[in-house]
Amino acid sequence: MATQYGQGYGEWGGPGSQGAGGRPHRLPVALRAPIEARTWGEFCYVLLSLPIGIAMFTYGVTMLSIGAGLLVTFLGIPVLAAALAGCRGFGALERARARGLLGLEVAAPEPLRTNGRGAMAWMGAMLKSGTSWRHMLYTVLQFPWAVFSFSVGVSFWACGWALLTYPLWFWVFPVYAGQDGVQLYGDETHHVYLDNPFEITVTALVGLLITLATPWIVRGLTTVDRLLVHGLLGPSRLATRVVELESDRGAVVDTAAADLRRIERDLHDGAQARLVALAMDLGLAKEKLTEDPQAAARMVEDAHGEVKTALQELRDLARGIHPAVLTDRGLDAALSAAASRCAVPVEVEVDLPSRPAPAIEGIAYFTVSELLQNVSKHARASRATVDVWRAEDRLLLQVSDDGVGGADASGGSGLAGLAGRLDAVDGVLVVDSPVGGPTRITAELPWRA
Repeated sequence: MATQYGQGYGEWGGPGSQGAGGRPHRLPVALRAPIEARTWGEFCYVLLSLPIGIAMFTYGVTMLSIGAGLLVTFLGIPVLAAALAGCRGFGALERARARGLLGLEVAAPEPLRTNGRGAMAWMGAMLKSGTSWRHMLYTVLQFPWAVFSFSVGVSFWACGWALLTYPLWFWVFPVYAGQDGVQLYGDETHHVYLDNPFEITVTALVGLLITLATPWIVRGLTTVDRLLVHGLLGPSRLATRVVELESDRGAVVDTAAADLRRIERDLHDGAQARLVALAMDLGLAKEKLTEDPQAAARMVEDAHGEVKTALQELRDLARGIHPAVLTDRGLDAALSAAASRCAVPVEVEVDLPSRPAPAIEGIAYFTVSELLQNVSKHARASRATVDVWRAEDRLLLQVSDDGVGGADASGGSGLAGLAGRLDAVDGVLVVDSPVGGPTRITAELPWRA
């Protein structure tokens, strides 16, 4: 999973990555990593993890021990509740620290939900909250990892820079320490010092290698921190799923309301208006039947034409709600009928071992129908194709054309609304439409047989 980093952090890209102002970096990534802002941010995170970890661990273990020991009395309950509340506060601090230094965006967990008012309701909700106990677990687990990451990170960082800059400060030993340089080996009879130009150069080169490797080591250490923060301090999977379902329910309600308004508008402006005019024409024909039979016959003939037109509009409206051919013969026949009404030739290929659930079948039909309407209205294409197949437990639809391209699912377009409808049933819409074409739009739906 790609992690997004905040502004001001250099990305460890390849040779073609860009620096400030959009200019390409002249240094390769391995050489510039030790001096990039991202590296220093991660190293600062490692440095701060130890003192913060000590504070969190001390608070969490102490309060948990006191609260558990006092559970034989009533005092243990408020102590445990206060301990969990404090851990949630530490969690907010850690999310902010990860956001500022690691560029890691972790959403706040779901708020505490109480069933009533008062201290007892709050304490009960706090003790029953899985999120609170995950924060408590974080305060316990983060400390030993902070000790390890601090020791490793600081050791590599200090050793690398010390050896790399050794040519600049090795003179300190003969001047102030009474020895030729850093002692590499020594016993009662032999002493080896890093004092000649060759040894000093080799020492600096070793320091350079360690310095170049340190950013990647620190990055590996902070990767574990990212996993801890994301896994223990963010919203639970269940809460995230509930939010998604609530959003999907809202999208379904809005879509149903929009469809009802469309049907009402089509009835009012189309078939209903024609039927009203038809009733008036038949009334006039009835009055003229005895006075002018020929005029009445012409009016009845015109009314007959209006009846045919109204019936056709009602058929089109019924097809827009749910075509009978879809219910009777499935997606293959329904999509072939929809393709025949497209302004360009369309090749349809449906490869399904069986029929999906009626609701999924209907969504698939209307998805392809709307995409074909877009081809007719906007694509300026000469041909199009529709492919439908099943992959494991997913139904895949793909509509392609050789038009001008440039289709975009953002900005409130019809494709955005279509993507919202698919998302309401755990579906996905992927648009591949470069300017100049061709356009390939793929929809993925759950099978749900």
